[in-house]
Amino acid sequence: MTSVAIIGSEQSGRTSLASHLGKKEDESDITKFEYSKGGRILTAIDANGYPESVKPLITALSLSDIALICVPPEGLNATIGECIIALDIMKYQHGIFVLTKSDTTYPYAIEELKEQIKKVTAGTSLENWDCISTSTTSFEGMNELRDMIFELRDTVTKEKKSLDDKPPRVVIDQVFNVTGIGCVALGSVSQGTIHSKDKMYLYPLEKPLEIRSIQMHDEDTKSAGAGSRVGLALKHVQTKEIDRGFIISNDESVGTDFTLNCTLTQLTDGFAVGDVLHLFTGLQSTPVRVENITSNSNNIEHAKPGYEYLVEFSGTKEIAYNSSDRFIIANLNNDKQRFIGYGFVNA
Repeated sequence: MTSVAIIGSEQSGRTSLASHLGKKEDESDITKFEYSKGGRILTAIDANGYPESVKPLITALSLSDIALICVPPEGLNATIGECIIALDIMKYQHGIFVLTKSDTTYPYAIEELKEQIKKVTAGTSLENWDCISTSTTSFEGMNELRDMIFELRDTVTKEKKSLDDKPPRVVIDQVFNVTGIGCVALGSVSQGTIHSKDKMYLYPLEKPLEIRSIQMHDEDTKSAGAGSRVGLALKHVQTKEIDRGFIISNDESVGTDFTLNCTLTQLTDGFAVGDVLHLFTGLQSTPVRVENITSNSNNIEHAKPGYEYLVEFSGTKEIAYNSSDRFIIANLNNDKQRFIGYGFVNA
C-alpha cells in the first residue's frame, strides 16, 4: 500500500485532487481517500485542518512516505512556502509538485511556475522533485500522476526493506473497540518486523501488551515488516488508554523535558529563553518552554536563524522517542512562518 500526503494552501485544489485520486473514507483534521485497482492500493491524505493548524500537516506527512504539494496557477504563496520549509526540516525525501487547475492557465505560465519552483527549492531536500500539471475539474493528468506515485512507491519499498532487521516499532494513528475482539489499533510499522503473539510495550505509558493478531488489507497475517499498514488486536490495554501517536515497541525513552541539538532555519526570527514553543516528533506533540540556550559552551538569551544550538526545553506532557527521532520545532504564535527548525536528543 502507498500513502501520500496532499498539502498546500486552502485554494490550491488539494481536496479536489484527493477526491480524484480515491474514494473518501474517514474525516477528522485529516481526510483519507482510498484507491484500489489491479493490485495497486493508494491512500491519499488531505491535511484539511491546515493551514489553520500545523498539526494536521505534520500528521499527514508523518503518515505518508510521499508528499504532493499542490500549487495553483496563481503561484507560490506564504502557505506553500511554509509547506516547503516543513518538508525540508523533516528531510522529506519523496514528493511531487502538482500544478493544479492547469486547464485555467496557459502553457507558458506553467513553464514559468516550474522555473520558480526550481529556484525556491534549490539547496533543499525538494530540489529534485518532479512537477506535473493536472486539472482539478476533470481527470486530466490523474493517470500520469498515479504512475509517478507508484514509481516512487517502488523506491520507498526498497528503502523500507532495509529496516526489517531493526528493533520493531509501530506508530499508532487510530484505535477503536471491536465486539468480540476488544481493543484494535491501526498504525504503521516504522521499522523492524512484528509477529502475532509478540509481547511488547505501549509507550509513553510503558505498559506491557500482547499482539493477539495482525491484519493487513483486511486479511490475517502472522507477521508484518517495515512500511506495513497494520490493524492490531491488542491484549492487556484498553482503547481509552491510547492516543494518536502512541508507540508499540520494546525500548523507547519517555520524557517531558528535552535537551536537543537544534538547527534553525534561515527563515525564522529565532527564539529566546522563556519562549513557549511546540515540539513535534512523529504523531506526538507537546508545548515546551525554552529554559536554556547554549552556543559554543556559552549560555545566551536568543537563538538566531541559520545557526546550531544546544537547547533545554521543559514540558509537562510525556513523549516517547528514541535517539534517532527528529524533533520539529514550531512557534505557533508566528502567523507568517511557524516552523523554526529541528533537533535531535543530545547524546
